[in-house]
Amino acid sequence: MGQQQLLLIVLGIIIVGVAVVVGINMFTAHAIEAKRNNVTNDLLHLASEAQKYYKTPTAMGGGSSKFTGWEIPAGLVSNADGSFSATVTAQKVVLIGIGNEVVQGTDSVEVKMTVTADSYLTEIIN
Repeated sequence: MGQQQLLLIVLGIIIVGVAVVVGINMFTAHAIEAKRNNVTNDLLHLASEAQKYYKTPTAMGGGSSKFTGWEIPAGLVSNADGSFSATVTAQKVVLIGIGNEVVQGTDSVEVKMTVTADSYLTEIIN
């Protein structure tokens, strides 16, 4: 084999290697973003449940204009997307969702949502 052919083989191997690394990085980034979106959607569902409780009269099992007494339903504390926790006060609920997709090192996807009587505030922590 001539030098030119060996050079072309080496160059081809380098290009394929770079393409594989870029593909893996793109796949990982997409997987993290998809998990973050899933956790956010789960938090939105929990936020709507909390608001429903807030607006329901006490006689019908609600909070009657208070979040006090609301808890995450047992079946929704964790699922395939991650685990969820809530800090409840009378006028707001702070929901934290921790996904099971590792972003960097040991840090997982984490989203915080603050729920009030008529709004949600979403904050991407990780």
